[in-house]
Amino acid sequence: MAVNVLGTELQECGFNPLTGFYRDGCCNTGADDLGVHTVCALVTAEFLDFSAQAGNDLSTPRPGFDGLQPGDRWCVCASRWQEAHEAGVAPPVLLAATHILSLEWVDADALRASGVDRPD
Repeated sequence: MAVNVLGTELQECGFNPLTGFYRDGCCNTGADDLGVHTVCALVTAEFLDFSAQAGNDLSTPRPGFDGLQPGDRWCVCASRWQEAHEAGVAPPVLLAATHILSLEWVDADALRASGVDRPD
């Protein structure tokens, strides 16, 4: 059972579009996930622009990928989320769907503060 940053069972991130390194709808990770796609983000236009400028265009459709739109849920690389946070453009996250291993790459307080589902 995978665990989220809240210490409970990892929840699904999204199925439309189908996300996750393993395309299972969850931000699961493993030894073959070199990018550590573990942060369940609600992508914003600012984040999509930032990601494209950093070399990962997530907006442009390609064969087998329709491209992301603001508001889509997507498992983003933990290090890219941290870079976006440092640049002031980190998207909000679903903490229950964000893998606990994200905490090895991101500022835990910033991540929790960005959670749209953070417990009070």
